Amino acid sequence: MKKQLLLFALVILGLQSTFAQDVYEFQIVTVIESIVPNGLGRSRMLTTNETRDYKEFTSTRTGEKDKRNKSDRGEIRVKGFDETKLLNFYNLGGIRFQNIVANDAIVTSKLNTMSSEGWELAFVNSGVESYGGKGDGNGIYVTRYTFKRKK
Repeated sequence: MKKQLLLFALVILGLQSTFAQDVYEFQIVTVIESIVPNGLGRSRMLTTNETRDYKEFTSTRTGEKDKRNKSDRGEIRVKGFDETKLLNFYNLGGIRFQNIVANDAIVTSKLNTMSSEGWELAFVNSGVESYGGKGDGNGIYVTRYTFKRKK
């Protein structure tokens, strides 16, 4: 009888852990790489060292008596962050492949460090901003690496 009770308890505990929801914390690493001609842009890898509660800067709208969130931009702004310098894709001579692989090496180092600290890469999102029309001197690649780890 004791063996049956013990087995039953183990089964119940196993089911509870199966249904328990894992809770994660997230960290985002943003890489901005300039595609501005002549090496005039700025390229950086950014990671925040501060947290913000989105609820403090959110208002709920219903269509009746809507009130806009009046948070001051200074309250939202984060001053504590890591900024890693990266190289621009272009220099005066045009596209610079050595700059691209140098950036890859630095970003890979960050990804490997995050992994060794227990972070798991969950998502990668990227986008490009560039008008591309006549005389366009603007453009960036933005890549966001979203990491998660169990709390």
